[in-house]
Amino acid sequence: MAVAEESAEKEAAAQAGSVSVGAPWGWLAAGWEDIRRSRGTSLVWGGLFAAAGLVLLLILHRYGLYNLVLPLVAGFMLIAPLLAVGLYHVSRELEHGRPVGVATALGAWRRNTGQVALLGFVLGLFFLFWIRIATLLFALFFGSEPPLAFGDAPPDLLGFVQNVILTTRNLFFLVIGCTVGAALAAIVFAISAVSAPMLIDREITAIEAIVFSFRAVRRNAVAMLLWAVLIVLFTGAGLIAGFVGLAVTLPLIAHATWHAYRDLAPAPAG
Repeated sequence: MAVAEESAEKEAAAQAGSVSVGAPWGWLAAGWEDIRRSRGTSLVWGGLFAAAGLVLLLILHRYGLYNLVLPLVAGFMLIAPLLAVGLYHVSRELEHGRPVGVATALGAWRRNTGQVALLGFVLGLFFLFWIRIATLLFALFFGSEPPLAFGDAPPDLLGFVQNVILTTRNLFFLVIGCTVGAALAAIVFAISAVSAPMLIDREITAIEAIVFSFRAVRRNAVAMLLWAVLIVLFTGAGLIAGFVGLAVTLPLIAHATWHAYRDLAPAPAG
């Protein structure tokens, strides 16, 4: 019986369904409903990562590593699918009418552990590659010293933003950095759009989940482009709010991603 179920899961994982262009809005609505039904569990989970991000920002500020802020913020989006694994499990349990708590989210790591870890390893490689590229670009344009001062601007994060972001002389640096970052983000989105929730839900390999995710994105290019834009907007809003907003936007995107997976992945036969 177990072999038959595993075979059915693998067969279903080989096919990707089609969704309407406006489907992402429905995923967000369903995600918000999961937040409401989780009775605070989702917000606690999101709050933990928001607090971790804020602590990291304070550490970078303490040591004047302002040149790492933007690369790490962008890199966060590359590994976010892994950080949300616990919330996918919460949505799964809510779907089955089971009670949920923080322990439910923590329990996600007991499901298909090795394959989830393998996906995390792949995303981690992309993250490290991006950080390496970002630091090399920075060194190429600015040398080893961060350009903190801009006129009378103080040598802090604000001064760095003014000198790097708000000047036309560094436009080429921003264009190159954003182009490389967008290319990496597109690849990561294609392979991780629904692969993590699929690994939580089914006994399949990380490679099978990655291939399915890529096929789903390719088959529903317009809808998934809208979904990618919404992810960037909601994540950006949470980050701009000093990471505090991530306590809400991260759970919202995570739960919505579960419903995206449910729409895109046909249920196993039998």
